[in-house]
Amino acid sequence: MLHGQMRLFCGNANSQLSQAIAQQLSTELGDIKVSRFADGEVLVKINESVRGTDVFVIQPTCRPVNENLMELLVMLDAFKRGSAGRIVAVLPYYGYARQDKKAKGREPITAKMVANLITTAGADRVLAVDLHSDQIQGFFDIPVDHLPARRIMADYFVTKGLHGDDVVVVAPDPNAAQEAMELADDLHATIGVVAKRRPRTNEVSVVEVIGDLHGKRVIMLDDMIDTAGTMLEGAKLIMAHGAAEVHCAATHAILSDPAPERLAQDFIKSVVVTNSIPIPAEKRLEKMDVLSLAPLLAEAIANIHKDASVSAILSNRAARQKRMF
Repeated sequence: MLHGQMRLFCGNANSQLSQAIAQQLSTELGDIKVSRFADGEVLVKINESVRGTDVFVIQPTCRPVNENLMELLVMLDAFKRGSAGRIVAVLPYYGYARQDKKAKGREPITAKMVANLITTAGADRVLAVDLHSDQIQGFFDIPVDHLPARRIMADYFVTKGLHGDDVVVVAPDPNAAQEAMELADDLHATIGVVAKRRPRTNEVSVVEVIGDLHGKRVIMLDDMIDTAGTMLEGAKLIMAHGAAEVHCAATHAILSDPAPERLAQDFIKSVVVTNSIPIPAEKRLEKMDVLSLAPLLAEAIANIHKDASVSAILSNRAARQKRMF
């Protein structure tokens, strides 16, 4: 059954991406004002009727994480109380995703708590890109459409000539091996894995790399780059194993200091990320390419609105990508 008119709204987290999605869908963003009271409380005012409409709220919960998360929650509540027909939270980046399990006693599972908050605030469905772990989908008691940015990455690397037997896609840890394997299949490449341990938060100790890297062009793929410790240490080890060059790729460019300095090292040939998170000019590098998620998210939003298959989008992209070889 087709729901009411489709409307797109966004908060302050990533208005440029939201505008790009609206352009892809040949529509305009809805009229909403997200501001603050004098004491910092979030104030939301929807300046048009949303009764019975299909509302898509685009808001990555990136830095400042708590501010953007609170904006999302208040917007969801406002649309619910405004009698929207269906409310879809579009999360290009899902903050708190790394807290998805209890690694030690007396630790929270904050990714589950945030899922509960989003559901309680009024979301009927979630559209997310590259969650830190697949289990987060199960933290929601509402439908979740989980899009990988891998297809966009694959298209990019094919156009750059980075495909074939002399390319190795390296996972920075065993947990990322599945995504690396699928990108390697897309590129007709081979796969490697970095074994690492994390003694403390945001600290990485690389142990070993598995795979034949000698003379190879290497793509190290992760879901996010925060302080870039994983990418830096992994790239060092990869080059020490005789790789010809190494490229760092990730969906979410958090880029906390000292990430730009680490990624600027000469032995890292290029950095490829998406615009799931806005990247300030001072953190952009000349060798950094930012790929747009707008076409992928726009197609998914259109299919959700029409109650069409979202997974078919990925199949269609895979077919198009195969024709590129």
